[in-house]
Amino acid sequence: MAGDILFLSPTVITGDESATPFVADVLISNGLLVQIADPGSIDALSARKIDAKGYCLSPGFIDMHAHSDLYLLTHPEHEAKITQGCTTEVVGQDGISYAPVRNKQQMQAIREQIAGWNGNPTDEECRTLHAGLGIFEWSTVGEYLDCLERNRTATNVAMLVPQGNLRLLACGPYDEKATEEEIEQQVSLLREGMEQGAVETKVVAVVVAVVVAVGSGVEKLTGVSGLTYTPGMYASTSELAVLCKALAKEYPGAFYAPHHRSYGFKAIESYAEMLDLGSMTGCPIHLTHATLNFSENKGKAPILISMIDDKLASGVDVTLDTYPYLPGCTTLAALIPSWASAGGPAETLKRLQDPEMREKIRIAVEETGCDGGHGIPTNWDEIQIGTTSHPDLAPYSGHYVSLAAKTASKRPHEVFFDVLIKDRLSTSCLMHIGNEENVRQIMQHRVHMSGSDAILHGKTTHPRAHGTFTRYLGHYARELGIMSLSDMVAHLTSRPARRLGVYPHRGVVREGSAADLVLFHPDEVVDRATFDEPKTVSAGVRFVLVNGVVALDEGRMTGARAGRTLRRNNGVVS
Repeated sequence: MAGDILFLSPTVITGDESATPFVADVLISNGLLVQIADPGSIDALSARKIDAKGYCLSPGFIDMHAHSDLYLLTHPEHEAKITQGCTTEVVGQDGISYAPVRNKQQMQAIREQIAGWNGNPTDEECRTLHAGLGIFEWSTVGEYLDCLERNRTATNVAMLVPQGNLRLLACGPYDEKATEEEIEQQVSLLREGMEQGAVETKVVAVVVAVVVAVGSGVEKLTGVSGLTYTPGMYASTSELAVLCKALAKEYPGAFYAPHHRSYGFKAIESYAEMLDLGSMTGCPIHLTHATLNFSENKGKAPILISMIDDKLASGVDVTLDTYPYLPGCTTLAALIPSWASAGGPAETLKRLQDPEMREKIRIAVEETGCDGGHGIPTNWDEIQIGTTSHPDLAPYSGHYVSLAAKTASKRPHEVFFDVLIKDRLSTSCLMHIGNEENVRQIMQHRVHMSGSDAILHGKTTHPRAHGTFTRYLGHYARELGIMSLSDMVAHLTSRPARRLGVYPHRGVVREGSAADLVLFHPDEVVDRATFDEPKTVSAGVRFVLVNGVVALDEGRMTGARAGRTLRRNNGVVS
């Protein structure tokens, strides 16, 4: 159990919208924030006293879009998130994750498909790391969360149900229209998961939400993710609408978090499709990493903002998250057309090694543009190869495809295919395609919140893994003056907490709330991770507490793993 802690005279930023910061003493006990009072007025003789004058004390930051699904188990110290003040993460993103699955073949296919996000340790490595505590031995989301609980996590973790997994279980990994029976099977899986969400049974097959008893706090959260990656992207709008209607009708507060169909060609139309789902079904929509990348979308942020405002005015529940950087990051295999990925990784690799199919893929990627490249011909000057696994590919890691091709005296698409095949689709990549004007305008929207979209695996990755939250505070709030520091904190804390349904137990500095807290210096907090040195930790963060336990102490990791898995239990505390 955590010992008592007394913060002396910090400037308290509560996280609430438009709240005025104030100086007070703050007492933490038994994982809760138990008292906020005038400086010098709290009598806590046994508490550890921390002189916090000149520092800001805020709620822990909530990552609405995390890819830590496996990293929480393979790298449980979780330095990337803890050192920047992140205390709660939402995983199961982009429509594909490690649960639910029905068999080892499905699990293996998913492990290979998203190895670029999380790595893909062997079963033996998993047993060595965790003494047989069940990595990859789960089937349901509940069993996955049980594994997190047994191993203990550094952050609190909630999970969205991956829509692609639902489709995989009902339809297989194929680019085919779902039958009425298959759609009903997905709805059945959804309903079953929601009804089995009780903490006592530890079985949640589809949507994870929260009911955690911490003091008197009741937490509940719901959500489903999708749509750009296979096999989830094969779903039609009408298929998605059936799922959304079920969520809206039977589970108030549940939301759909689509990785919509395109961020490039017809991006506005793709956003419109998702927003219209909200209108048609009554299901809340959360636009995940709501960016407008690629040169053709420069200056289009006002169009998206106007669309969102119109929906909000008409009563549609819409929110969004973004990361505060220009380039994106994904797997290199995501650039190929979806038809070439049908059937799963094994079938994809066969196509990549067939000369005729390979040429068709090249034309789709380089010349005509395909859904994998968001409808735009890929510019190899913009694609940076991320972390590779095969030893022959080490010289390519960190280099743009065009430069790697020039150095190797090959054509860019040859390097592209070589990397995909040798690495068995597990390579990550960075896409240098962003627009700063769009980023700034979207982040200022009243329903905006934070999401890192951080891939943590490998040496060559995106700096957002270590710098998202401190970049919002240091670069955008303090240096650029996009908004006040306290308003920016609201974007990172209370707003996502409200969307997840965990406010006011989390996401706010308030008596009785969970002690997820960050102590940082307002003039020094800043991201230091760069594209050359992406794993450099942030500056200016002094203490981080997760459920009252110190995870970062005077800027040093303690190794504490006090996070909780956050589950749905239909509002009943157990």
